[in-house]
Amino acid sequence: MNSFTDLEIWKKARVLRNNITALVKSFPAEEKYRLTDQIIRSSRSIGNNIAEGHGRFHYADAAKFLLNARGSASETIDHLYIAMDNNIIDEKVFESFKSDCEECMKMINGYVNFLRNQGGSKG
Repeated sequence: MNSFTDLEIWKKARVLRNNITALVKSFPAEEKYRLTDQIIRSSRSIGNNIAEGHGRFHYADAAKFLLNARGSASETIDHLYIAMDNNIIDEKVFESFKSDCEECMKMINGYVNFLRNQGGSKG
């Protein structure tokens, strides 16, 4: 695997990021610099951290960024809760996006375990 773009987890995070970007276009204007900005940043951070982790040679370095990516997926779920609690999205939309975030988290866990089993270096 030569590029982070070959990683299935990065591809999944990319789809999530693009879906979040489309979703927030329906958010109220007054949320532009609040919730909209926050959920875009957290969803982008998932893929950003996966990419940065892939660029690291040693498992421990890569794992740090992968754990950050997992945290960003959790943060995105929290922003989705806020959107639902404020009646910006309905429960069906919330559950769909939450499921996508949780799938990313499971894939990140799997990638961390894969790297751990590779013996500590990625080269």
